[in-house]
Amino acid sequence: MLEPLRQGLPPIDPGAVSTSASCALPARYEAVRGARKFTSRTLDEWELTSRFDDVALVVSELVTNALRHAVPDGAGPDDPQGPPVRLHLMRWASRLVCAVRDPSRVSPEARGGEEDFSAESGRGLFLVESFSDSWGWHPLAGTLQGKVVWALFRVGPEE
Repeated sequence: MLEPLRQGLPPIDPGAVSTSASCALPARYEAVRGARKFTSRTLDEWELTSRFDDVALVVSELVTNALRHAVPDGAGPDDPQGPPVRLHLMRWASRLVCAVRDPSRVSPEARGGEEDFSAESGRGLFLVESFSDSWGWHPLAGTLQGKVVWALFRVGPEE
């Protein structure tokens, strides 16, 4: 189990974010494709298409992990907490954060010991760590239940 990580995460002050976008995702694996399309459109609008490959891979892994490990059976859009998974993209002048909210308070788990790189699953957080500049997670506070798992990318002004 990983302790909540907040280092490297820009302040979550709405006034400090230069722009942001979010979308609700259904509790189906087809949502990963929708998350990638949403990410592509958003990065295109923000003139960050050069970062699409890395960001889309991380978004895919974060959404897949949320759907596989954090969404309870039978979760749906009529849940009083709202859609079970939500993708947030936030842009600062030199940073981009991808954050995936899910209903579970259980921390993300990285595989321990020797990695089996030929396995078809279990490498999600390793890929997130490899392709982003930093990542972490934190439990939600207040009336919202669950957690947010985020990944940070450094971006240049002309990317």
